[in-house]
Amino acid sequence: MNNPFEKIFNYQLSSRLEETGVYTLTSQERSWLKSMLEHPAAREALEPRTIAKLQECVLDDEISNLLDGLEQKAGSLETQIVHPLLSPIRRILRNRQGMTIQCRTKKGKLNEPQPGIPYKLEYSMVKREWYLHWYNSSTRSILHTRLCHIVSVEQSRVSRTSYEEQTVRAQKLFEAPRHEAVVEVIRTFNAELTRILHAFSCFDKRVEFDEEERTYRIHLTFTDSEGQFVLTKLRFLGKRVRVVEGNYLKYRMRETARKALALYGADAIETSDSDQSKAAEGSAEVQKADQSSSSKLPSAIIVRTKIPG
Repeated sequence: MNNPFEKIFNYQLSSRLEETGVYTLTSQERSWLKSMLEHPAAREALEPRTIAKLQECVLDDEISNLLDGLEQKAGSLETQIVHPLLSPIRRILRNRQGMTIQCRTKKGKLNEPQPGIPYKLEYSMVKREWYLHWYNSSTRSILHTRLCHIVSVEQSRVSRTSYEEQTVRAQKLFEAPRHEAVVEVIRTFNAELTRILHAFSCFDKRVEFDEEERTYRIHLTFTDSEGQFVLTKLRFLGKRVRVVEGNYLKYRMRETARKALALYGADAIETSDSDQSKAAEGSAEVQKADQSSSSKLPSAIIVRTKIPG
């Protein structure tokens, strides 16, 4: 454990390096960088001057390759992570200029070229595809297009004032209204807190613990498009959690319970005495049938054979 003087010195050193724009690399990080630059996709993803600058960081001393001794077996088919349109779109983003984009639909129909402003590039880890979020100048709307559906992208010059105005509009459209809700963990299931938090891991959240009642409360923040996903997680967790604050989520959960009860012909949550008696009679009949069927089964036959020796 470092003493206080070493901690102060390390903090001053890291602060000074950050001010001067110097970034330190460990041997493991340099080894990973060397392995990344040797990958065939690096030539498509990075510009030649960027690769040359990064290679200067790994030329000083001999670094062992992290991939040596590692072997991948039964791996899935690799998809193309680097798309040819990434480089020109990034160049347009850096130059802060407009673009003329032509796309095709899912059915293959070619649309007319549209003017717009690129907003950001995003890679989906689930679908393993690149998406372009851009602002359509003619319709004044936000579009999310897969790069595989883009036919061509060409840079078009726009004035700095027009670019700033369209960027502000796009930012307002992207910043969708956010909703808040409070989900309480039933005290009986406090031991499953890790599992419950894992279910809400993709949302902005804050957890607080009430020492008097010994209950956990999860404060969720989500957008309109994520509301259905929150409901899916709540239904998955079932009786482990309940919505304390959030009228919309409460209403949807009540609707879910009402539809489930209607599906099984129940008008109320509590079953009547007749239903309970019918359920008991049904279980007794099932047990009786199982016993009678087991009594009719033939007894085991043991066959002994002599091994010739």
